[in-house]
Amino acid sequence: MFCFQCQETARNQGCTVRGVCGKPEETADIQDLLIHVCKGISFYGERLKEIEPVDKKFGNFICQALFVTITNAAWDDDAIIARIKDALKAREEIKTIFLSAFSKKYGKEFSESLPDCATWHSEDRLEILKKAKSEEMRINASDSEDVRSLRQLLVIGCKGIAAYAEHAAVLGYENEEIYGFIMEALDSTNKNLPVDDMVAMVMRAGETSVKTMALLDQANTSTYGHPEITEVNLGVGKNPGILISGHDLKDMEELLKQTEETGVDVYTHGEMLPANYYPAFKKYKHFIGNYGGSWWHQNKEFESFNGPIILTTNCLIPVKKENTYLGRLFTTGIVSYPGAAHIPDRQKGGSKDFSKVIELARTCKAPQELESGTLVGGFAHNQVIALADKVVEAVKSGAIKRFIVMAGCDGRHPSRNYFTQVAENLPKDTVILTAGCAKYRYNKLKLGDIGGIPRVLDAGQCNDSYSLAVIALKLKEAFGLKDINELPVSYDIAWYEQKAVAVLLALLYLGVKGMRLGPTLPAFLSPNVARVLVDKFNIKPIGTVEEDISAMMSGK
Repeated sequence: MFCFQCQETARNQGCTVRGVCGKPEETADIQDLLIHVCKGISFYGERLKEIEPVDKKFGNFICQALFVTITNAAWDDDAIIARIKDALKAREEIKTIFLSAFSKKYGKEFSESLPDCATWHSEDRLEILKKAKSEEMRINASDSEDVRSLRQLLVIGCKGIAAYAEHAAVLGYENEEIYGFIMEALDSTNKNLPVDDMVAMVMRAGETSVKTMALLDQANTSTYGHPEITEVNLGVGKNPGILISGHDLKDMEELLKQTEETGVDVYTHGEMLPANYYPAFKKYKHFIGNYGGSWWHQNKEFESFNGPIILTTNCLIPVKKENTYLGRLFTTGIVSYPGAAHIPDRQKGGSKDFSKVIELARTCKAPQELESGTLVGGFAHNQVIALADKVVEAVKSGAIKRFIVMAGCDGRHPSRNYFTQVAENLPKDTVILTAGCAKYRYNKLKLGDIGGIPRVLDAGQCNDSYSLAVIALKLKEAFGLKDINELPVSYDIAWYEQKAVAVLLALLYLGVKGMRLGPTLPAFLSPNVARVLVDKFNIKPIGTVEEDISAMMSGK
């Protein structure tokens, strides 16, 4: 294996034996093969769209497949191999459509040379595993470090875009331009493009990321209403409960409906916390609040919850041998784990069936309380824009000196204490804008408010980083500025996995400069590619807490 897609990769170089995340070598290899076959689907899709529209089912399939390969999502090799077989079927289907369309249009057979991803085929498990271990599957197969870096940056960005596109598709919102770009991007990695063209493709990934997050925002808010300022309960009730984690709001909706009047309560965990902010979910009296914190605490928190846990998307870590909750763990969607029960996808027009989860919950004890009290969130763009006059006046009066965007991911590494320490030591006249699980480093600190405006404004999940961009653009307009970088806003971003890379590329596309990124710069950035980002966008690594706060407060 060779994997350096997440921030915790070994020695900040790459995992080659076993992932720091816990991913075995064989699992990493077959995930690479799944991407390889998706490049084959994209090869035919790119050429087909020059003749006729490509059925969006192929784009949606690729999005789901890429989502499977995101860190901490799919752990069951059998499930991933099943995806590979489905990908091969999809590739052969689009290949047949393309060859027929080409022959009809040009009156001849297609004769272009075919890459391996467009031709390799096997239904045999041993052959699949053998192919997955072959050298051509490795991202470092190219001799050029910069080519490897740009291809990986593009594929990683596409993984994040694909995840957000899949979230939107679940709610019935799709954009064929997004699917088209992902196909184009994957197919481009089959070619020997000039470096400048590859850099341009990466920037287009940023543009597509903005478009995708906007689509998902539309899907979420049209379906469940705009998030509202909400005081979220952190304690527990007396009834048995179900804990739902991940990002999928459709799963949340269906679970709440099916648990109503059953005597079973529902709690959110991790990135599902922002579900508490949506009006559509507040009507359910058995929706108690949020339990626990960030994803990497789940070995302890899932154990003490006592009831069933549902993982709807990525953020599932390996179950330790001493833990007992595997029998209470349920996966769904793209998530899989050996030994965990899997809830099948909903049929068209139907709902997922959570009856087995509810049945188990009724036999369990109530959750063990971890903490009490509340926290406040729900500051997505619609809510903050409604407070725009108050915010602008606070800035003009000097009550708010600066906004610090501390969005992104949380992680296990001790160096992430930096973000807690920054929040604790920022001057009292600063406001933190956040989204994603990075907020768990400081969202329960007692940082106070400025004239009634909380000093931590949580916009929601990692995809709701779009809200922070909308807020910044609205503030730019309110202050009559020409450049988003003239705002009293600094960016101190934490990253861990591939959705965060899509968000980073989106911010770069929007022209944001001077971002700090940590705890480390991505290992997949070669020195030359990193230099391009530094020279063009002034991206910089995080430093010491004191130095970074001083620089940010002075606009540097």
